[in-house]
Amino acid sequence: MSAKENVAEIDVNKLVEENDTGGRQPGPAVAKLLMGVALVWSLFQLWIASPLPYLVSNLMPVLNDTQTRAIHLAFAVFLAYMAYPASKRSPRDRVPLLDWVFAIAGAYAAAYIFIFYRELATRPGMPLPVDVWTAVVGVVLLLEATRRVLGLPMVIVAMVFLGYTFAGPYMPDLIAHKGASLDRAMTHQWLTTEGVYGVALGVSSGFIFLFVLFGSLLDKAGAGNYFIKSAFALLGHMRGGPAKAAVVSSAATGIISGSSIANVVTTGTFTIPLMKRVGYRGDQAGAVEVSSSVNGQIMPPVMGAAAFLMVEYVGIPYVEVMKHALLPALISYIALFYIVHLEALKANMEGLPRRGTSTASQRLVSFLMTVTGFIVLAGITYYVIGFFKSVLGEAAVPAIGALLLSAYIVLLWFGSRQPVLELDDPNAPVFELPETGPTVKSGLHYLLAVVVLVWCLMIERLSPALSAFWATMFMVFVMLTQKPITGFFRGDHRFLAQAREGWNDLIDGLVTGARNMIGIGVATAAAGIIVGTVSLTGVGLVMTELVELLSGGNLMLMLVLVAVISLILGMGLPTTANYIVVSTLMAPVVVELGAQSGLIVPLIAVHLFVFYFGLMADVTPPVGLASFAAAAIAKHDPIQTGITAFYYSMR
Repeated sequence: MSAKENVAEIDVNKLVEENDTGGRQPGPAVAKLLMGVALVWSLFQLWIASPLPYLVSNLMPVLNDTQTRAIHLAFAVFLAYMAYPASKRSPRDRVPLLDWVFAIAGAYAAAYIFIFYRELATRPGMPLPVDVWTAVVGVVLLLEATRRVLGLPMVIVAMVFLGYTFAGPYMPDLIAHKGASLDRAMTHQWLTTEGVYGVALGVSSGFIFLFVLFGSLLDKAGAGNYFIKSAFALLGHMRGGPAKAAVVSSAATGIISGSSIANVVTTGTFTIPLMKRVGYRGDQAGAVEVSSSVNGQIMPPVMGAAAFLMVEYVGIPYVEVMKHALLPALISYIALFYIVHLEALKANMEGLPRRGTSTASQRLVSFLMTVTGFIVLAGITYYVIGFFKSVLGEAAVPAIGALLLSAYIVLLWFGSRQPVLELDDPNAPVFELPETGPTVKSGLHYLLAVVVLVWCLMIERLSPALSAFWATMFMVFVMLTQKPITGFFRGDHRFLAQAREGWNDLIDGLVTGARNMIGIGVATAAAGIIVGTVSLTGVGLVMTELVELLSGGNLMLMLVLVAVISLILGMGLPTTANYIVVSTLMAPVVVELGAQSGLIVPLIAVHLFVFYFGLMADVTPPVGLASFAAAAIAKHDPIQTGITAFYYSMR
């Protein structure tokens, strides 16, 4: 590998590290502390999502939503200061004393509403000076944590809204209001559920964390690698095959990962060099990977963080959000698949060579048999479980558990019969695709985790949090057992070493899941300041009048305005924060003005509209981080890669 390639590799890893988990690598003692705190955070979230607190409520009190949000934010703020340096010149190999102070003070301020919950409940609307000053310190430290994790644009937006809270009487008549005192503003933002501890942070602590954790465990177990290998085995031989495999593998990994940038690097490190090899330009290869990775956020069942916010904002079950999002997601991926096919035709590209030789009719029969097998298996599973439930009633749960365990062991045995397949180096002179059958069969047990999640959501109609909890617990079981059981079937009896490997992977997955949540935790809290300002000042009504004035009451023009606002904010805000800001201000406006025009505009349609344009935040130059990551892998200009990705993503 050349020095240039080494630099690109370092840049990509550094970008993902700094964006998703913090760029600091302190000494062993502090690293263990950070790992321990992240692990405790994950275990805490699993605890509150499980039925266990209600079973032992006589031993310890059950936490309510507000207390849970406070603890959730305390973890996020503490880890933000410990993991993210203050600036590029700040030390990466240690945590400065000031960051220790900020981390502890920020965590205390965030947990204040939990620590003094009873006292605050006895004096609503009558804060003591210590309450107000704790709130002031908390808001300041939250904004600084947000700057470190998400950058300055989010902080500027939050500060503009805070400034508007106090400067209301001095504003132009159109947007003027009576203003608020420091006591009232800080109490509203920090000591109630109208501001920082509002709906957005509640969704982060209640839903998003568990789905991010589930995806992290699934990836650490090897599902991400399995999806990539399977996509290449199935599609790599086609014209422009690596690009088509990139689309499908990114769709599959997008099912388990809500992070666009992590998705780009997970699949792009492999797909982008192969796309360049078969004839795609560097910017095209990077743009295909970016466009398909970003769309992972709209792919059910594990969508991006903003999708879970819709559950609360729109007031519909997550199952309904999934139903509304599925068709647009599939259409978007099909359209991108067609785009890369057209690019391959224009450049007269060829596919990659297969290891085995088979005729087209044999491949077609194999494909149809595989699809038929999945459909038959799904039908048998559905009707067998339905039969158990109708006959056994409450006793059906152990029987269904035994059935799931049996299916898991059978699929592990089936996978262990296949050769251990590793993909070749994408930069090697000769690259041959893995054989389709053995590759697809080697990891079918990973699909059981997604089946458990979808079953709990769609059939059992459990809450998103409880569904994610059971799916995550199944993944915990998989990670602890898959290597020893597979080793047993293959005649490798190093059970203790294999169990230790599984345990280490589990701990790593729990820690990574928590560290991936730092950005979402502080983003939803900081966005709560904006939501709190809207509820305190009534600026939402002002926005209705302003947008109506600019659009002249024309719905299409108004949608264009909303899209432009989303794109502009997306240049500085991550998708989740962008969605919260625009949907809070603009979604009710679009629905109301649509009604005035005699049109019934479904609220979910408006929220998805905002969400889709918010996705462009990771693509659009000059700040599209996913485009930067792909450009580093492709060794191409990031701005040109971003422009091409924007063009592909406009579908």
